[in-house]
Amino acid sequence: MSDLYPALVELANRFGIAQEFWDWKGRHVPIPAETIVDVLRAFDVDASSPEATDGALRRLEDKRWQRVVPACTVVEQGHGAHVPIHITSGDHVDVWLQLESGETRQTWQTENFTPDRWIDGVAYGEASFWVGDNLPTGYHQIIARAGDQEHRGSLIVTPSFVGFPASMRDQRIWGFGTQLYSVTSKQSWGIGDLADLADLISWSGTKQFAGYVLINPLHAAQPVPPMEPSPYLPASRRFINPIYIRPEAVPEFATLSRIERQQIKALRKNAQSVGDNAEIIDRDGVWPQKLEALRILYRSGMRPARRIAFEDFRRREGRGLRDFALWSALSTHFGTTWDLWPEEMQTPGSPEVEIFAQDHQEDVDFFEWLQWVAQNQVSAAQTSAAEVGMPVGIVSDLAVGVHRYGAETWMMPDVFAKGMSVGAPPDQYNQAGQDWGQPPWRPDRLEELAYAPFRAMVSAALRRVGGVRVDHIIGMFRLWWVPQGLGPTKGTYVRNNHDAMIGILALEAQRAQALIVGEDLGTVEPWVRDYLSRRGILGTSVLWFENGEDGQPLDAWHWRQYCMASVTTHDLPPTLGYLAGDHVRLRDQLGLLTEPLDAELEAAKQEQSDWLRKLIHDGHLAEDDADDPVEVLLALHRFLLRTPSRVLLAALTDAVGERNTQNQPGTIDEYPNWRVPLGDLSGKRITLEKVFEASLPKRLAAVMNGVDEQPESRWG
Repeated sequence: MSDLYPALVELANRFGIAQEFWDWKGRHVPIPAETIVDVLRAFDVDASSPEATDGALRRLEDKRWQRVVPACTVVEQGHGAHVPIHITSGDHVDVWLQLESGETRQTWQTENFTPDRWIDGVAYGEASFWVGDNLPTGYHQIIARAGDQEHRGSLIVTPSFVGFPASMRDQRIWGFGTQLYSVTSKQSWGIGDLADLADLISWSGTKQFAGYVLINPLHAAQPVPPMEPSPYLPASRRFINPIYIRPEAVPEFATLSRIERQQIKALRKNAQSVGDNAEIIDRDGVWPQKLEALRILYRSGMRPARRIAFEDFRRREGRGLRDFALWSALSTHFGTTWDLWPEEMQTPGSPEVEIFAQDHQEDVDFFEWLQWVAQNQVSAAQTSAAEVGMPVGIVSDLAVGVHRYGAETWMMPDVFAKGMSVGAPPDQYNQAGQDWGQPPWRPDRLEELAYAPFRAMVSAALRRVGGVRVDHIIGMFRLWWVPQGLGPTKGTYVRNNHDAMIGILALEAQRAQALIVGEDLGTVEPWVRDYLSRRGILGTSVLWFENGEDGQPLDAWHWRQYCMASVTTHDLPPTLGYLAGDHVRLRDQLGLLTEPLDAELEAAKQEQSDWLRKLIHDGHLAEDDADDPVEVLLALHRFLLRTPSRVLLAALTDAVGERNTQNQPGTIDEYPNWRVPLGDLSGKRITLEKVFEASLPKRLAAVMNGVDEQPESRWG
């Protein structure tokens, strides 16, 4: 099959499957029919022949007419909507709204001349009802009563505009960005943790006058080794990785016996030794030590008030928490890849799984307790931000997807597209395309569920933090789906309902009074950035990528106001490494270059020369300092202050003079991605205590605050 025929095109359009796109060189690329058929199969639709396609279209339309109320209707506040209601032709129907508050609102029937549809000898009619344009934001219900039966559908009213949280007081802010696991202290367990985050926040807010700290995703990973090192390939985006818990900060630690405390102290020394010997962040070596310490704490019991709070947490999180804890317990017994478990254990709710849950209730409770403790320590870190006057505090990161065999695909298998991976088409950075190995959510299933999994994830991400950065936010508009085994060049774009997903993101941000930043780098449809700006969601601008149509550095006044502006990103080396060309040499060593090394180095040198000329011309850098990498680093950050961007970001790696990159795209284990500890100007590992004493952070903070010299205190 090579040609598209009308029914296949119609079916593809119904599911948002692209039949063509324009690549990074502006060339028109048609999508072969075989790819579209493969993607439709992931929607449980047979389009293997024209006859099958016709039958699939007919069944889909019949199903739509046989549903009385649409599963989910999403509108922006102040806009309203006409909702189609389907009932047996000639029957009477009453339609009203039940708001989230419990209040009811009327609807108004409007004209609809759509002909009846006959299905299996029964005529179905369609009526339209106007729900009004004066509804409050929230998760409401549309209720239709026909005869003695009631039918319900969700009505989600989202804010048109998010903007900045009131805590920013309409001011520009700046903050540090860091990979939390890399920031270790003398008291941490070989990996940065939430107590380290609280200390980093206290220093950033009081000594540096920063308004927030951006961290990597805290999403849950596998509960036992081997653990996925990438925080952007989690087992679950709704729950927290307990590896970030500081055992000594758990209140139960104070009630331990002397022997139990000695046991935990010994485990911490073991964990620190593992990290020191490995010279990288060794999660597989550290986590078993910390896990044993946490089991000691859990078994010590809780005082009554703590038990009450824990039980309330469990009730709030509901079935999702229980299933996640159950997956964690199963993983400790059968391994971390659930498709290799005994077949009867691969389905949540099976009799065998329920028996396992009963037999291992203590393990399940323990993993629920870990989530509660982790959330408490996130809350404590955010409280530290409030106490030192940070306008925003923690900005966490939300990954674009999950591990194919992680908790979420086990808990909600029907919500993910089988046989598909998310990736990217070929571009100038990856000319073979990318396959990230993450299964995409099915847009149709999300709609049927009124986006409940997405809502739960976003709500959890915003709990007790000041903001969220959404990785690859353009994935909420469309994602590149790759049929497994065909390679990324054989994929196609599949659209999500961006009005629903961005709207829910805006609604949850409004409720949390949180800052939302979308990472909108890469290949972006021209209208998407305008849409995000209209909804009050910030984009992302990285200095090295900000060029005008002539290929020269973009003048500061042309940068976006609604964006988080930075010099570098975690997928590039810190600025000193970038200036040294480390990224080019590393890609050469790993066999990732498509051009000769000398040519790539020359191109990088030319890019930097363009920026040096601009920095000197604009008065940010003295010509005599052009050969001093540290002075250039500071000048690049001075440039950010000249832009209209309302949120500025400085990498903690730049503040301490680190050169090593955290992640080299296109590699997995060829480079220790997401395992590089924080280092200083000399390349040696630096603890948080040494960061507090270093001089370069003070110089960078002075630049970000627009002063010649950083004051010792804002109260001086």
